[in-house]
Amino acid sequence: MEVSGLASGVGQESLREQTQEQQQSPQGEEEEEEEQKQREELEKHRQRLCTDFASVTSSDVAVAQCYLAENDWDMQRALNSYFEPPLEEQYVDRVPQVPPVTETFVDLTDSPSGSSAVAPVKEAGLGLKEDASTLSLITWNIDGLHLSNLQERARGVCSYIALYSPDVVFLQEVVPPYLSYLQKRAVSYTIIPGNTEGYFTAIMLKKSRVRVLKDEIIPFPTTSMMRNLLAVHATVSGNEICFMTSHLESTKTHAEERLNQLRLVLKKMSEAPASTTVIFGGDTNLRDKEVAKLGGLPSNILDVWEFLGKPEHCHYTWDTSQNTNLDAQYKCKLRFDRLFLRAASTEGQIIPQSLDLIGLEKLDCGKFPSDHWGLFCNFDVVL
Repeated sequence: MEVSGLASGVGQESLREQTQEQQQSPQGEEEEEEEQKQREELEKHRQRLCTDFASVTSSDVAVAQCYLAENDWDMQRALNSYFEPPLEEQYVDRVPQVPPVTETFVDLTDSPSGSSAVAPVKEAGLGLKEDASTLSLITWNIDGLHLSNLQERARGVCSYIALYSPDVVFLQEVVPPYLSYLQKRAVSYTIIPGNTEGYFTAIMLKKSRVRVLKDEIIPFPTTSMMRNLLAVHATVSGNEICFMTSHLESTKTHAEERLNQLRLVLKKMSEAPASTTVIFGGDTNLRDKEVAKLGGLPSNILDVWEFLGKPEHCHYTWDTSQNTNLDAQYKCKLRFDRLFLRAASTEGQIIPQSLDLIGLEKLDCGKFPSDHWGLFCNFDVVL
């Protein structure tokens, strides 16, 4: 009877397990269906958030997605990030007020000899004297998306351009009002934008030094943040140079897309004719470990900062411990802004000589010109 009872117990236990499996199988399917439903609902919710954000900010869905994703899809945080207090007038179709001509370092136009706006620059002796044996360049993310003190910050950026009088300027996060302002003030430069809507890059080339041959915009096919590569083919002192700038995908979570964009940049640099020097500069958002993941830069392309011996004074271009524009609670130092050079194999050579940070002084409004420091680079031109 004990054996019989044991067998009976085993049979009942087996029956219970089978019953549980039969009950769990539909339950598992129901859970998967529920998860799928939740994912679809989340996607619909995020699409609605993007539409609402774009409507409120008069932007588009791509910009909305960028701000919402960077703020964990919190609408209020994303809007606060877009409309940083203190709120200024409406962004759309608004051009920063043209500053008075008497304001030091602001007027980018060619002024008459003795003009008070230019005299301090002449005394400083920074970059005004044109020399065929040198080339000067600025690359700077000017943070046009944040409206806080936009007019004052725009004047500040223009002050630095007037002060250093670079031959070429790479700008990132340009917005239409900023572009209009530059086009009206910087008449000694040819200005080529990478777009005219939302936010974009631009390249400024001094007319007296740089002869533009052609320009092109290379799209990043999988960007979710309106990013692309802007290239301008030109000659300087008889040397063929291709100038390139970009603003690679932002934030840690978009590292893979950022690397895809970097691969395309390096490919385009390598494909340029052997007689052409290629200079790329911009806000790369790169972390060193990401470049290492690619195996480093190609052997024919150098990082200007590394080539110059990794000078510590211009190591970090995004430094929340020193730059207070974002009022960030965290302290972070990164070398987001970089310059790459692919030398020409024939003809003249362009050789980096010095690299410095600019935009380190606060303006009267209490803000820096941008949340990024700019990079000012001098090259020797060997004919």
